[in-house]
Amino acid sequence: MNRTLPPELAVLGPCTGRVEGNGDTAVVVYRPAADGLDVAQWATEHRPQLMDALATYGAVLVRGVVHEAALLNEVAGRIGGELLTYNERSTPRTQVSGNVYTSTEYPSAQTIVQHNESAYSDGYPLWLFFASTVAAETGGETPLADSRAVARRLPSSLVARFRVKGVLYTRAYREGMGLTWQESYQTEDRAKVEEYCRSHGIEWTWTEDGLRTRHRRPALITDPRTGEESWFNQAHLFHASNLPKETREALEEMFDPEDMPRGAYYGDGTPIPDEELDLVRQAFEDSAYAFPWVEGDLLMVNNLLVSHGRRPYTGKRTTLVAMAGTDTATHEH
Repeated sequence: MNRTLPPELAVLGPCTGRVEGNGDTAVVVYRPAADGLDVAQWATEHRPQLMDALATYGAVLVRGVVHEAALLNEVAGRIGGELLTYNERSTPRTQVSGNVYTSTEYPSAQTIVQHNESAYSDGYPLWLFFASTVAAETGGETPLADSRAVARRLPSSLVARFRVKGVLYTRAYREGMGLTWQESYQTEDRAKVEEYCRSHGIEWTWTEDGLRTRHRRPALITDPRTGEESWFNQAHLFHASNLPKETREALEEMFDPEDMPRGAYYGDGTPIPDEELDLVRQAFEDSAYAFPWVEGDLLMVNNLLVSHGRRPYTGKRTTLVAMAGTDTATHEH
């Protein structure tokens, strides 16, 4: 893909842009004409154009301009407004500077499957801001996949079923099995957990091992500008079919379904067949576009339109992330 950008997006001050990607997923890539770009000032001056690019294409990449957490914190704040804390956590991260976090801290040999950030929550961010401060020796790309294209690639009957039923997410928190409830909710106070669950439509049960929760969320969202639907859920990630075969068999032998660390069902509680989520994973894979990180790269993502993941890597890798904007009104109900 090498489409010509409209004039209002092609040249932004000292940066020149072009569209890169594949037939499904597009990224607007800007390259500064020289070193030393004041990226915070540039982002402030051109925020309307950048927001338009995010609303249309879904992702914007600026090459080699952010090398530290404090600058990412500033740039993300200037574009996205007040940055968000990472609440209702599902993966391990470290807070670095302000509301800048490390990306998910999974072992380097693991693939992180495509997902829209916090799509299992009613408090998902609108915009994500990534910065590569240490690029991997090999691999470590952050593939992007247009969520509208994913919905188009799936069988219409499957999409219709998910549209009507939504997704029921379940979690069972216990020591040694992923995050504890204290880590996920960032508190030791059970009353605060209950208040959070109550205000966010989450059913909870305290157990001898810790905590069980379940909540229903829509499976698709609609862009209010265009009326286009995006596939927006993490059923394929929470579902047991996302686990390695041996791990799944071991866990299912140890626990009843409600005590599995994570689970996903149709919103009415009926099981989602493995084969359906295999189709979802394939649609993500077929739509995905990846580029090699260069240290200092700044990637801005419209979380409603584009999913992200992570490929395995060798060597050291540090990718930071900040999140901004909340809006639950676009959910398809």
